[in-house]
Amino acid sequence: MRIAALSDIHGNDVALAAVLYDIRKNGGADEVWVLGDIVAMGPHPVRVLEMLAALPNARCIRGNTDRYVFTGQDRPAPSMSDALTDPISLRALVECAGTFAWTQGNLTAAGWLDWIGQLPTEIDCQLPDGTRAVGVHASPNCDDGPGLRSDWSDEQLDALVAACPAKLILAGHTHRPMNRLVNGRRLVNPGSISNPLPPDLRASYVMLCAAAAGYEIEHRRVDYDHNAVIAELRRLRHPASRYIIEHLSGGLQHS
Repeated sequence: MRIAALSDIHGNDVALAAVLYDIRKNGGADEVWVLGDIVAMGPHPVRVLEMLAALPNARCIRGNTDRYVFTGQDRPAPSMSDALTDPISLRALVECAGTFAWTQGNLTAAGWLDWIGQLPTEIDCQLPDGTRAVGVHASPNCDDGPGLRSDWSDEQLDALVAACPAKLILAGHTHRPMNRLVNGRRLVNPGSISNPLPPDLRASYVMLCAAAAGYEIEHRRVDYDHNAVIAELRRLRHPASRYIIEHLSGGLQHS
């Protein structure tokens, strides 16, 4: 059994196409798990959804930014009160509101908004060796917050997943690849397809190969044409192009 786990596509069809090609040329996958943050911020959210819908074996869940797009609420900081006292926060607030409204408009016009809203928040399966595996966006029962951070201690991570019965947890959200064994649980972050974090700006995903004797995790990196994505953001006059281009160029880092 081969499961390709990918997360945080963020509307980047160029990066997704490169990753799907890499999966095919390296033996394919029985299932493709998409761990949320599928559409928001990139230039072509609808094209990304069409590409995923064309896969015969994709299992998708909703991430926090997908929720923001669907509900129009609970969006990330800064708040309006922050923006009233800080001009820098005001710019961020305007960009944030603009990009989610832009993405929501694209999905609504193409008939995809309800599809995003109806996505589950967890994938659950049993591997051939009996291991229970789950896929979530940030952490079990939560699509937001700090997520499974690679710089956290075993004690901090264990506290976050202690209530989860699965022995293998795959989660995205932080954009940082991780493979840790914590108190008998394997915690895996595939990294991000888009909006990468330096020093490696390539798309990142995981191939899970499972058999009766056990399973193996392989992180894979895939290069793609960042300049083509940047040019498309500018052509479309995307409302968050400044922020996204900074990401794609390696100028931003998550805390």
